Amino acid sequence: MKKFGIAVCLVLIAAGMAAAAGRRDGAAGGDSSLDSVLAKKKLILGLDDSFPPMGYRNENNEIVGYDVDLAKEAARRIGVELVLQPIDWNAKEQELNTGEIDCIWNGFTITEERKQNLLFSPPYLKNAQVIVVTGNSPVNSLADLAGKTVGTQMGSSSIGAIDDAPQFKASLKEVVEYKDFLTALMDLDVGGVDAVVIDLVVANDNINRSGKNFRILTETLGEEEFGIGFRKNDRALADKVWATLLEMAGDGTVARIATRWLGADISIIGK
Repeated sequence: MKKFGIAVCLVLIAAGMAAAAGRRDGAAGGDSSLDSVLAKKKLILGLDDSFPPMGYRNENNEIVGYDVDLAKEAARRIGVELVLQPIDWNAKEQELNTGEIDCIWNGFTITEERKQNLLFSPPYLKNAQVIVVTGNSPVNSLADLAGKTVGTQMGSSSIGAIDDAPQFKASLKEVVEYKDFLTALMDLDVGGVDAVVIDLVVANDNINRSGKNFRILTETLGEEEFGIGFRKNDRALADKVWATLLEMAGDGTVARIATRWLGADISIIGK
């Protein structure tokens, strides 16, 4: 009995040690995401480089924008170099999950479907899905688009917004998917489509900078929020980036960047 008792005790002790180790591993989640970024001294950000004002190429072919400036400052404070990696937006989740990039940070709409596969930061900016038409268009409401052709960007949340409005979608003649919103807007300008479903921030920026005779319908396809997408288990990296953004919001840096690119401090970080 004595030997049996000792054996039982040893088994219990071993089980306890294994459980403790499991708790430690669980707490960390085997998560080396932040350590990996710090070790390579680079944060690789995946983006669509034709999505102004969030991230796009300027006249000097440099990638600039609101998200770019936020990410550059966050990376600087974390102590790493920001690497901007243009990606196929239609394959963005694959790019992330295969390790080609560390995050998706480019006007990336938070949706329930995407949350099944990705880890999102808290939202940092509000947005909406809107309809852009030409200034002389007879279209003034969603109902006016019945039987007409609408364009949008493939792989974008605009596609989801259209799908989430089945009656509206069924009323359309056709939905044309373009490689990016800028191409869709160019086709709208020449009459290739009757309207474009697009992110509000992108629509406002394009109208303000291009001077094109476009207008935005008052009726929308819904509001949404932008977040930063990480791999599902990369909690340490996601938490560090968000903590850095909160610090930037606290000292006024976010407000300055937002005012520069968006015309006003409409960020919701820390609010």
